Amino acid sequence: MSAQHARGAQARIVDHPVVAHRLGILRERGTDAETFRRLVADIATFVAYEALRDLRTVEVRVDTPVADAAPVRRVQEAVLVVPILRAGLGMVPAVQRLLPHTEVAHVGLRRDEVTFEPVVYLDRLPADLGGRRVVVCDPMLATGGSMAAVCAMVAARGGGETIALCVLASRPGLSRLAGEHPDVRVSCAAVDPELDHRGFIVPGLGDAGDRLFGPGS
Repeated sequence: MSAQHARGAQARIVDHPVVAHRLGILRERGTDAETFRRLVADIATFVAYEALRDLRTVEVRVDTPVADAAPVRRVQEAVLVVPILRAGLGMVPAVQRLLPHTEVAHVGLRRDEVTFEPVVYLDRLPADLGGRRVVVCDPMLATGGSMAAVCAMVAARGGGETIALCVLASRPGLSRLAGEHPDVRVSCAAVDPELDHRGFIVPGLGDAGDRLFGPGS
């Protein structure tokens, strides 16, 4: 799978025709919720696969049908997956299917509709992360406020490398995240140029939470 890096931010854009195809369907206004959920999961798999190429592995020996004690590699690292509620929940099952060892810690944020800044209403992060790798899941990196807030929480509790997994990012959001957390890597399917007056990504795909779970959930 090929990937390209966005200028001015540590963002890996997963540039593959099958990802672009799925993203195009996600963008369509008429895409139904069931299809939307499936495609978000598909893209979450692709961006996680690309972001986690350096997972720690260990060599073990297995008996194959034609040879004994053949060397193989198995993933040793247990990744902490942190979905930003509620939209981030749509990415978690796909990431868990991909990775052999995961734990999940939920963080719930709501957006102040005047300032667009996040307000924490649920915090299940461990008190001491002990330098472990953390993958923060949110389909939309729009203003960057929610992602930056969660990355700050992770850093304050001793987290190690932090990766932001997104379906779609905006250039303003990437710039903010790079300014506040320059060591955080972003893996996404595409980067859109701007935000509208509501802080939505343009052209974007609308409110991912509403399209995943329905309005007012």
